Amino acid sequence: MSGSVYLRDERAHLISENECMTDKPFTRRLCSCCSYAAVRKRLPILNWLPQYSLQWLKLDLIAGLTVGLTVVPQALAYAEVAGLPVQYGLYSSFMGCFVYCVLGTSKDITLGPTAIMSLLCASYIDHDPVYAVLLTFLCGIIQCVTGILHLGFLLDFISFPVLKGFICAAAITIGFGQVKNILGIHNIPQQFVLQVYYTFLRIHETRVGDVTLGLICILILLCLKFMKGHMKSTEPNTSFLVKSCCTIIWFFATARNAVVVLSAAVVAFVFTDHNLDVFTLTGKTAKGLPPFRPPFFSEKTENETLSFKDITEDLGAGLAVIPLMGLLESISIAKAFGSENDYRIDTNQEILAIGLTNILGSFVSSYPVTGSFGRTAVNSQTGSCTPAGGLVTGSVVLLSLAYLMPLFYYIPKAALASVIICAVLPMFDYTIFKKLWKVKKMDLLPFLLTFIMCFWEIQYGIVAGVILSSFILLYRVSRPQIQISGEDVVVLKLQSELNFPAMQYFSDTLYKEALKASPPRSAIVDLHRVNYIDYTVVKEMEDLLRQFKDKKLSLVFTRLSKEVLSAFLAADLKGFTFSHSVEAALQSLTGTETLR
Repeated sequence: MSGSVYLRDERAHLISENECMTDKPFTRRLCSCCSYAAVRKRLPILNWLPQYSLQWLKLDLIAGLTVGLTVVPQALAYAEVAGLPVQYGLYSSFMGCFVYCVLGTSKDITLGPTAIMSLLCASYIDHDPVYAVLLTFLCGIIQCVTGILHLGFLLDFISFPVLKGFICAAAITIGFGQVKNILGIHNIPQQFVLQVYYTFLRIHETRVGDVTLGLICILILLCLKFMKGHMKSTEPNTSFLVKSCCTIIWFFATARNAVVVLSAAVVAFVFTDHNLDVFTLTGKTAKGLPPFRPPFFSEKTENETLSFKDITEDLGAGLAVIPLMGLLESISIAKAFGSENDYRIDTNQEILAIGLTNILGSFVSSYPVTGSFGRTAVNSQTGSCTPAGGLVTGSVVLLSLAYLMPLFYYIPKAALASVIICAVLPMFDYTIFKKLWKVKKMDLLPFLLTFIMCFWEIQYGIVAGVILSSFILLYRVSRPQIQISGEDVVVLKLQSELNFPAMQYFSDTLYKEALKASPPRSAIVDLHRVNYIDYTVVKEMEDLLRQFKDKKLSLVFTRLSKEVLSAFLAADLKGFTFSHSVEAALQSLTGTETLR
């Protein structure tokens, strides 16, 4: 529905521009027309707000409330993953709802804490909220600069196999990281290998209450998810009772995280009220809304004062990895749902929205956020029409912070762990191995390298995967496909672009097929698929022309584009000859036609 809004509004924008172009006092109205277009581009809310209706309001309210009931328990759980007090998950969950409503170009996406960003943050902040909030501010600055300079194309250098390898490794790391909470074991290191070792070393410390509750919660979550996935739409003539039952089941299945966490908290409260220490609880949390203040740029500890420089040095590679992965995760989700629901997003505007969310979020003690695939799916499936549903979601989070924080004391960590495990299970795509093997076996290399290295250090895995995939890309660029034919005269047809990395390979191939042949023969080079050339190509062609001339042979170029021909003519190459077709060149070389 809202996809058509974006399209209609875009057409209206084109019509208004055409009116300006044909208007007599065009020069007087040009500035106002352009300035309005610029404002609307930077404030996408102006695209849909003038057409907002009561029907959209109803659907946005339902979607926003449903997402709100999903984000609250997830935020509490993801804060645990990030190594922060649970309230920081809620601090990170509402600012994106309000900012994205004004600046976002996707009707479906919701910004907030996610499993992957929480895992990345945990690698750099060392359980320190000051580090987390300052990291959020710096990430926002970096992301805003990226959007302003239109550097979104840099995200294209992270290939799908690298991204998938990271996500699969993250799913295993996050999931296993919650096993200690399911078992009720304490003092487990954060590094994955050590985490596995010490979890099994201390498995005898397992608490029966935590294990029992955790497994029951996981079972209930999986059952509710299965029920939602297999619910069929009711027929128009279905009775009111059946419709009501289906609606109730759908609500509980959709808000299953909140249902499970609240139920577990009630159980824990009953046991605690009877002085029975059965479960490991979340414990005391800060009450009320976070103060609105800028992030701290230094920190006083018991032994020393850490300056801004010290903190940024400690954050290290996180200042590059976290903003980059945050953008990549959010934009890939927005593109996926835009394609599914028939609308397009503005990548650079999305980058600005995420960046500004993180900057403003740092003023309310947020840690870095990005788009959430799970909550975006819930938002889309419940019929959201515009980003206005985020206002409802943000309000739910604020109400939880204002009134429910004391109740979070009784939430068992095993229940939060079950929410996280069920959330990350779909992230591990076991079919990707088979797909990559069938489609392109070479892509398995960056995937496996990223996947394995991420278990050591996430940033090393991502960097290693990007470097390897870049090497593969450069190798393919430097080895263009060349179709070779002909006997007396060799014809080389390039099947891709020709630029400086590929020139040496092309030159060697031409030399081998023409000049080094026995006997040496003239050559025709078909550049029909080449749209541009650089100076390295021109200089190498000049050298080849000289070598052919020394052997009293001809080198003819055919089917040149205007840009390529202009470059050759501007270089004033001696002996440069070209023809409009391969056939004409062949006839000319056999003396039946004069080259033009």
